[in-house]
Amino acid sequence: MLGAAMIMRTALAGDGAADSNQANAAELAKKLQNPIANLISVPVQNNWDFGIGPADAMRFTANVQPVIPFSIGDNWNLITRTIMPIIHAESPLAGGSDTSGFGDIVQSFFLSPKEAVGGWIVGGGPVFLYPSASEDNLGGQKWGAGPTAVALRQENGWTYGMLANHLWNFAGSGSRQDVSATFMQPFLAYTTKTFTTLQLNTESTYDWENTRWTVPLNLTVQQLVKFGSQPVAFTVGGRYYAEKAEGGPDWGLRFAVTLLFPK
Repeated sequence: MLGAAMIMRTALAGDGAADSNQANAAELAKKLQNPIANLISVPVQNNWDFGIGPADAMRFTANVQPVIPFSIGDNWNLITRTIMPIIHAESPLAGGSDTSGFGDIVQSFFLSPKEAVGGWIVGGGPVFLYPSASEDNLGGQKWGAGPTAVALRQENGWTYGMLANHLWNFAGSGSRQDVSATFMQPFLAYTTKTFTTLQLNTESTYDWENTRWTVPLNLTVQQLVKFGSQPVAFTVGGRYYAEKAEGGPDWGLRFAVTLLFPK
């Protein structure tokens, strides 16, 4: 009887550990869909765009996007989101030269309440544009700044909301075009009990200087897995450009790897 009791306690302890691991994974999958979650993450987002210009050129962009939260007192978090692009662009003209290097960095700072506000997770703050491009045609050679904000809800596996910002230039090369651009990213995602997430979003930009939209529609699938104790998310998907500048891409592919560092 004593042996049977010990076996039962061990089994229950094992079940409890499994339930705890399941709950932790579910919470992690949920935080993955929140751009201002209290979670350190390092996504490396690889994008291929096709059909650019008369030469039907390809442009590859690897966005390294670390997200780092900082606790400010009992009620607030400050979340930094940095996008550092590494680019290889084929010439859009036949016989032209390809270009590779770094693009301009965009960095956002979100001040966010630790508790939801009326069921909504919200945050806002400044966004900055740094002229870090290594080649003239990979960036705008302008310093920029503006406001950014995000609002989202999460319930019953669903995540929906919008992230937006606007950038104006305030310094930089006088020979390059001014920057006045609004970025809007509405998103809708559903996460299953196996930590698979289907997501639909747009990453739309309105260029006020040239009065034109760029509207890629993205459909992706993401899977959260663990390698030992290290959680990693893999994302694959495609995009269609519903609106674009003349000579812009027709369609694209995305593959992302996100390293997660839960506290």
